[in-house]
Amino acid sequence: MYERSYVDYTNDRSYTSVMTVVTEDRRRARGDASRREILVHATDIASVEGLDGVTIGRLAEASGHSKSSIATLFGGKESLQIAAVAAAADIFREHVVYPARQEPRGVRRLATLLRRALDYSRERVFTGGCFFAATAADVDSKPGPVRDAVHGWLRDWYGYLEAQLRHAVAAGELALDDEAIEQLAFELISLDNEANARSLIVGSDRPYRLAARAMRERLLTAGATAGALAALEA
Repeated sequence: MYERSYVDYTNDRSYTSVMTVVTEDRRRARGDASRREILVHATDIASVEGLDGVTIGRLAEASGHSKSSIATLFGGKESLQIAAVAAAADIFREHVVYPARQEPRGVRRLATLLRRALDYSRERVFTGGCFFAATAADVDSKPGPVRDAVHGWLRDWYGYLEAQLRHAVAAGELALDDEAIEQLAFELISLDNEANARSLIVGSDRPYRLAARAMRERLLTAGATAGALAALEA
């Protein structure tokens, strides 16, 4: 018996729609992978040469991607530099902030946070040491979205460290008033920055040991117990 064949257009449209989504997902995944790879090069270059060194041409040379593909992914030099700042902030959080959060709020978390910040620089997560120390001076005299991105992240980091001091004071682990909290936060960040800069100059890990010792002494003076500061022991 003859059977008339037919085409189910509804199913065809569904199949086409599914395949379009799959293709778009694969394209997006490839684009995300390329973006991550390019940003690895961008953050490392910026840590050595400053953000002015992060250009489409420079990254095409370093990453092996074409200039047109990088332009498509990021849209231009400024967007690329801002994306590099965001990527560097993510890396810092991954190496410094998130591990410290394994400790309860208070002096132990603060000490771990300071140790992880020193180690992030000492281990050269970026070739040029701390990404933000390298780029902050570079953008200071250049108003615009890139400087705003760098300064915004630095304000967040300074504020986060000061917040950890305040948690420790609230827990009764440190004896500091508001002015002393601000002063100690300033000194701890200054020690971290100086350790990064001095180690790059002298080519030695010793500045990190000196900074950790000074951080520990300041926190002991502020009322911390030695046991809570184990992370800062040399």
